[in-house]
Amino acid sequence: MKKYLLLLFVACQCFAALAQNDRTPYMTKSLASAGIKAVFVKTSGGSIAVSGASGQESRVEIYITGNNGNNDLSKDEIKKRLENYILDVAVNNGELHATAKNKNSGFFNWRNSLNISFKVFVAKQVTTSLNTSGGSISLDNLTGRQDFETSGGSLRVDNLTGAIHGRTSGGSINISNSGQDIDMQTSGGSVHATNCQGHIKLQTSGGSLQLEGLKGNINATTSGGSIHASNIGGEFVTGTSGGSINLSQLACALDASTSGGSFHAQFNSVGKYVKIDVSSGHIDLDIPSKQGLDLDLRGEKIEANLAGNFNGTKEKEKVQGKLNGGGAPFEVRGNGRINLSLN
Repeated sequence: MKKYLLLLFVACQCFAALAQNDRTPYMTKSLASAGIKAVFVKTSGGSIAVSGASGQESRVEIYITGNNGNNDLSKDEIKKRLENYILDVAVNNGELHATAKNKNSGFFNWRNSLNISFKVFVAKQVTTSLNTSGGSISLDNLTGRQDFETSGGSLRVDNLTGAIHGRTSGGSINISNSGQDIDMQTSGGSVHATNCQGHIKLQTSGGSLQLEGLKGNINATTSGGSIHASNIGGEFVTGTSGGSINLSQLACALDASTSGGSFHAQFNSVGKYVKIDVSSGHIDLDIPSKQGLDLDLRGEKIEANLAGNFNGTKEKEKVQGKLNGGGAPFEVRGNGRINLSLN
């Protein structure tokens, strides 16, 4: 049986409706007995947050401000403006559905518009489907499949386990302490990922990448920004069309490229292969002195101190041969200077 919690902004006696400020929700509804397993939220301008409410009461909080961030609107003014909106919160068979949208598809006075945001506190084991046309989205302490998208806001994720699929058309991405299957993309913002594992895909069309403590099958690319990564394990594919790349504490296979910047990589250990391609800019490499590698380096000028553990050809523009008896292929291609040192 379908139970409506809020329909067309008419609050039933279960709601606490309060004058809004930046810390107090306009409305709050308890979900303690609802047994929520899935959360569906859609709003046209506000932010969305979903949190696994360990030790907290399950509930929905609704925050309403003016379109310019004005949080001094009176309760009566909000109620008047809400006449132009559909605001609906309902529970059906363990599914929470929360929607806020403008009734007018045509011309609407933006001065009277509202930002309607949702904060949802539920059990940890829950799936989500979230969409906002302009606000930010944040999720934390959840297990399951999470799908979320915003047309312009940032994405913030912490302590999620499962399938994580997030998109923003312009905001930044921040993900931490999460894993299994991560796929997050932004059309222009930066990406910061920390302490994640599993199958990881991160992409930005113009921002920088900051990666730390990632392990697994990792694909992280940008169309124009720089890349900084440290403490990476597993298999790492990364690249940028214009920025520099700086990698440290690598213990992984690596496929990396940049079309315009410099390149630096420090390996604690080399995985099953290394392939580096730098179209313009110098290359600095620091590799393990005792690991067996098949070296194949080509550049404008190569400086490499390989001591007595190398057997092969060492020329100004080419180094090819076996280090410590050979092992994983280590291929480098560049049009500038290459500096190779052993650690």
